[in-house]
Amino acid sequence: MTRCRNMFGCFFSVVLCLFCGVFSLKEQKLTVSLNGKWSLNNSNGSLSLPAEVPGCVHTALQQQGYIQDPYFRFNDLSYRWIALENWTYTTTFTVPEELRSKQKVLLVFDGVDTVASIFLNGAIVGRTDNMFRRYDFSVKEQLSDGENVLKVELLSPVLYASERSAAHSAYRVPPECPPDVQKGECHVNFIRKEQSSFSWDWGPSFPTVGLWKEVRLEAFDVLQLVQVSAVPLYDSSLSQWRLQVDLHVDAVQTTNGQIALSVPELSSEQSFNAQFLPGRTKYSFTLYISRSSDVKLWWPNGHGDRPSYRLSIRGFQDGFMILNEEQKVFFRTVELVQEPIVGSPGLSFYFRINGKPVFLKGSNWIPAHSFQDRVTPAVLRNLLQSAVDANMNALRVWGGGVYEQDLFYSICDELGIMVWQDFMFACAMYPTEDDFVQTVREEVIQQVQRLKSHPSIIIWSGNNENEAALATDWFNIPPSQKPLYLKDYVTLYVVNIRAIVQEEDQSRPFIVSSPTNGAESEKEGWVAENPYDLHYGDTHYYSYTQDCWDWTSFPRTRLASEYGFQSWPSFSTLQPVSVKEDWSYSSNFSSHRQHHDDGNQEMLLQAAIHFNLPNSSDPLKRFTDTLYITQVMQAQCVKAQTEFYRRSQSEIIEGKGHTMGALYWQLNDIWQAPSWSSLEFGGKWKMLHYFAQSFFSSVLPVGFEDNDTLFVYAVSDLSEDLKLHAVVTVYSWSDLDPVCVLESEPLTVSGGSAVVIFKQPVAALLAGCGRCTRLTCLLTFHLEDSSGQRGPTNHHFLCSPKDAQGVQRPNITAKVQEDETGYSVTLHSSSVAAFVCLDVGNVPGRFDSNGFLMVTRNRTVSFTAWRPTSVSELSASLSVTSLRDVY
Repeated sequence: MTRCRNMFGCFFSVVLCLFCGVFSLKEQKLTVSLNGKWSLNNSNGSLSLPAEVPGCVHTALQQQGYIQDPYFRFNDLSYRWIALENWTYTTTFTVPEELRSKQKVLLVFDGVDTVASIFLNGAIVGRTDNMFRRYDFSVKEQLSDGENVLKVELLSPVLYASERSAAHSAYRVPPECPPDVQKGECHVNFIRKEQSSFSWDWGPSFPTVGLWKEVRLEAFDVLQLVQVSAVPLYDSSLSQWRLQVDLHVDAVQTTNGQIALSVPELSSEQSFNAQFLPGRTKYSFTLYISRSSDVKLWWPNGHGDRPSYRLSIRGFQDGFMILNEEQKVFFRTVELVQEPIVGSPGLSFYFRINGKPVFLKGSNWIPAHSFQDRVTPAVLRNLLQSAVDANMNALRVWGGGVYEQDLFYSICDELGIMVWQDFMFACAMYPTEDDFVQTVREEVIQQVQRLKSHPSIIIWSGNNENEAALATDWFNIPPSQKPLYLKDYVTLYVVNIRAIVQEEDQSRPFIVSSPTNGAESEKEGWVAENPYDLHYGDTHYYSYTQDCWDWTSFPRTRLASEYGFQSWPSFSTLQPVSVKEDWSYSSNFSSHRQHHDDGNQEMLLQAAIHFNLPNSSDPLKRFTDTLYITQVMQAQCVKAQTEFYRRSQSEIIEGKGHTMGALYWQLNDIWQAPSWSSLEFGGKWKMLHYFAQSFFSSVLPVGFEDNDTLFVYAVSDLSEDLKLHAVVTVYSWSDLDPVCVLESEPLTVSGGSAVVIFKQPVAALLAGCGRCTRLTCLLTFHLEDSSGQRGPTNHHFLCSPKDAQGVQRPNITAKVQEDETGYSVTLHSSSVAAFVCLDVGNVPGRFDSNGFLMVTRNRTVSFTAWRPTSVSELSASLSVTSLRDVY
């Protein structure tokens, strides 16, 4: 097929090809799904039950009543036996003669968890050893015309990992086991499955077993398209876009034909002669986009729109259509900028999207459930929408979980969430035997090919914290052996993973680890002497004992990709998985759910620096008040640190700064337990997430003290310049009427910058107000331009709230109402109230604001319900807590 020269000719040839090819195309490939009901047996036959595919053994056992909710109380320990068993999935099916008569028939597993032997009609057709790979096996000869029996025999992942570790006798591959507090299983680094499934410091040990993705038969005579990838590349010298289109084709025999690629909306099409060789091969084609077309770009949330285009892929042989596929394509460029900075040693570390520097605002993503078949589209949509609703533009898919399902990335494309994509290696050394490296290579190839068309993914990262682990000797490796581990590290992540990524995807950057010094780590042989050097790369930083309000303790890093503090989820989240005797901070349950050493105590110690701890004589109230105070502490801690990073984006101080990203740990939870998350299991917003909605605003006032001087910065992510001034309002803790109001002179704030907009010694500020001291007063502040307020109102405490004088009980009353826009709650307070938290128990939904400082007598908050509810249900469920209510 030659390239069309005029629109009428193009239209006629396409219609002709469609007319003659539709029947032929349908005849080319047949697919038979093998999803649905299978049977499941354990190794000695004592358990036999139906099981859904996709699914896993735990969910099958629960659905059939053999076990309770695995998340209930201590069931993670009670159900350890499940992962110590071998399990067999069996299904019986018939196939039409039409399918069996095809030239090639494949049995396809999109995901097997994890180590399995696969038998069809008694003959072994293949084995699997990697949860993250698609497997397909040629089975034409094994199929019968009657009933076919398919068996998948899965080994215990725990025992397999242990045996692999024992077989690796030349030297140890640490860590052997997780810390005792995690109550987990050992040697997870020897099996290619979700690393956190053997336990983590925020999650349970549920080493899953099962067929976690789809199973099907695919049959065809000529060829089939296995995978399509379309990556946009921009040639700045020619001012032209091109699409790199990769077709992964499985052909029965050598086939000559033509490929026609087109993006109709951009008046761009090209045809290519192609020869498809027998077997599975990747074929690359370049479609040049017409320079006369106005290509609209994909932008992250808060920076622009996200238009998509339709790529049409058609294949012809002798005038008959043998391929007909469509794929969404997006156009955007991404650069990781590592270059010298004036006034600072080292290099920058930030992202330019479509040529524009973009500050990464967001969090880190962990698996949304221990059992991936429970991660429904609704769960994904809710969590990702909550990220965007908190003004986030980026999430890091952390390297100890799973490569997420296609829908996750499609929603990120749609919502403008930039994805920092780790490969699935975390906090460990890994073996480098040939079979391990080979399965990893195939894993990486498949995942990059599957995901690289998504504009949301802006970087590949080889692992989580393994460079830091080696450099700072987490595992007590003798100095004489360190070269061996360095060699293994480079073999896995550089010689193999990095090489594959650079071959498969030239459109986005790759870093070997996080945290890393980036280009400097590379220069030092891929493992820097100090991967936490603040003059390079990204940083992970945690400190639970230092005062989290003290901004001088935070690292002035180029990019903060992990930091955070724990809190407990709300009582309504814990209640379904606990009983009355568990409802105490000192209960066995509370201890059992905490997988971070001394975590429960650390939360109280951090909270006690600035707050009075709950002291109610009612045990249940004391427990729920303690849950509340941990959320107050977490929200205020992460706020202080994030605001420090946001105001540091335009400054170099003592050679450090130009911070261009803040991704706190972590967005979501895997179960009902204390963790660093801002979203509870089930999606409920913690106080931190409401705070994130403000501290990630595109225009933000940040206030802090330095040498007893109050500074207010204006931070702007916008493209345009703003003329802003600060309004600082002083309140007495004992009175709702402002003591005084101060305003700064207007100042031009450039887009993408942070500048000082207000500065005054606190003593002079208070003296000017007349009747205030640090102990009796507090501040709010906001930014204004000629049109009014820009961004949220922020607060600054002049002393720890526990030391504040004149604090009154606010005696807040609440009234729930409904109108045409939804539900609202009107609050009335008799005094200043800090950290006012509304909770409607187990009614799912979210407020438009929560955890706020109330300095007005009345305030109305809206509530968006995630299921049908009523004024009476919300009124009965509603509780309102403020700081003064807990002591």
